[in-house]
Amino acid sequence: MISRQDMFDVLLEVDPTFQPVWDAFADKWREQIELPLYLALGDLARHVVGKLESGRTDELQQIFAVVERWLADGDELVQEAATIGLLEDLQNLNVHKSTSPDQLKQWLGPLAAGRWIEAERFWSGQIAKA
Repeated sequence: MISRQDMFDVLLEVDPTFQPVWDAFADKWREQIELPLYLALGDLARHVVGKLESGRTDELQQIFAVVERWLADGDELVQEAATIGLLEDLQNLNVHKSTSPDQLKQWLGPLAAGRWIEAERFWSGQIAKA
């Protein structure tokens, strides 16, 4: 089971280019008892979109494989953070300058794709979130 403390360890194994962002985040929040992971996931969303914008998409498959692991093997808090903290941020048009959220769908695993669709439906008013 992946816990909140392990989320980014798993990610950094497959995407070491996120390490400087993570280190700056951890340094900024080092005095906190618990790191505000939703803010780190926002940083990750911007990092992912930056890869898309720069055409470095070969790394996205591995990143989204980790997201799929978070959803499959993460505890409840990890699953919720992956959905609300990352996938919903990736759908936010404000994160995209020259790209579209739909361009990321090709790298989503089945669990992430399901959560992505649920979030789209929720934000469009088609369903109420439980």
